Amino acid sequence: MTSASAPRHHTMYAEFTAQPGNEGRLADLVREFAVLVRAEPGNVAFSPFQKREKPAEFFVYEEYVDSVAFREHLAADYGIRFNEALSELIIGDGSELTFLQPL
Repeated sequence: MTSASAPRHHTMYAEFTAQPGNEGRLADLVREFAVLVRAEPGNVAFSPFQKREKPAEFFVYEEYVDSVAFREHLAADYGIRFNEALSELIIGDGSELTFLQPL
């Protein structure tokens, strides 16, 4: 069991779908971004996946030491540039985030 005073990790996953023909460009963009995010001091995990049966669909598991680290991640200049580039390659307005809590 975890202590009530122990910091809680901020955990989520993001999902997004490439516009037709942009699967390779999107995969490259996410790979490059992953290197930068994994170097963040508050990052615990950044694991991107491309769905095997539906290669246009992407899934990224993310975990940060706490909500402050996640906010710092969102404020990083390279994250802002990533999201701008992402919006041009995917269907919809942005990635769909699902926040998780431990049981």
